[in-house]
Amino acid sequence: MGAHAGMMPGDGVGGRFCPPIFLEESMRIGLGLPISDPVVLLDWARRADAGPFSTLGLLDRLVYDNPEPLVALSVIAGATNRVNVQTEVLLAPLRDTTLLAKQVATLDRMSGGRLVLGLGVGGRADDHLASGTELRGRGRRMNEQLAQLRDLWSGEPFGAECGPIGPAPVRPSGPPILFGGFKPAALERIARWGDGFLSAVPPHWAGDLFDSVRKSWHDHGRDGEPRMVAQVNVALGPQRVVDDARAAIGAYYEFSGWADNMVSGLRTTPDEIRTTIKQFADLGADEVMLYCYGSDPGQVDRIADLIG
Repeated sequence: MGAHAGMMPGDGVGGRFCPPIFLEESMRIGLGLPISDPVVLLDWARRADAGPFSTLGLLDRLVYDNPEPLVALSVIAGATNRVNVQTEVLLAPLRDTTLLAKQVATLDRMSGGRLVLGLGVGGRADDHLASGTELRGRGRRMNEQLAQLRDLWSGEPFGAECGPIGPAPVRPSGPPILFGGFKPAALERIARWGDGFLSAVPPHWAGDLFDSVRKSWHDHGRDGEPRMVAQVNVALGPQRVVDDARAAIGAYYEFSGWADNMVSGLRTTPDEIRTTIKQFADLGADEVMLYCYGSDPGQVDRIADLIG
């Protein structure tokens, strides 16, 4: 099944011509996978692996009807050959650190180093209640987890009475880590522990965050530049696809009180998607993740045709 199955070159939504985007060679486009039906994710993954996409991302919740991301991405990694798999973002404070270290290293090793670990602290009280963890102090807990994860991945024993916890990841320091968030503590965590930033805000907000991340990176004496990854919610296809995505976004963000804002920010036309990608490219993003809440896997083919 090719990335353009069932479509003629140049076909767009409803048969309209959608000229492809011509991006800088270093600019990558990934897909965020829908969570409403885990059964369709292998179809999504195989189409994306055959197309122009760099990464497949999957979000994390505990008290919600979504697949567990490390398990789901392990299955996806086994069904694909090329694309990276990325947690977007994994809520580390909900998890036991040593087990998390082992799970992540296993997926990283078995996928041939295709795992990118996006991490965040979360903030839903029900997730913490269900996991038996404290909502307060979750940022401090994640900082402690990060130090321990790095030690375990490098082969350090777990205390005086335990040996190392394997397997070893592909890199001695573990897979690349991106951090989500927008508060100063979250951005500073990138320079201390991470490899880059995962931004889920629109381009007109992202510029200042990108600048803050880069400044913190250099203030901490890090070499090179942090990786910048932007997330954009999209739905491309017939009205039923757009309606499906809007309903899914509204349900997911209902707890927050700003679900309407998230729904209104959904990009639903080729021009809107092209414009947003170009805006992030101008800000220096290395990758844009087009997050699809609608479950129709035909979106993979439509977006592949759009980006060329």
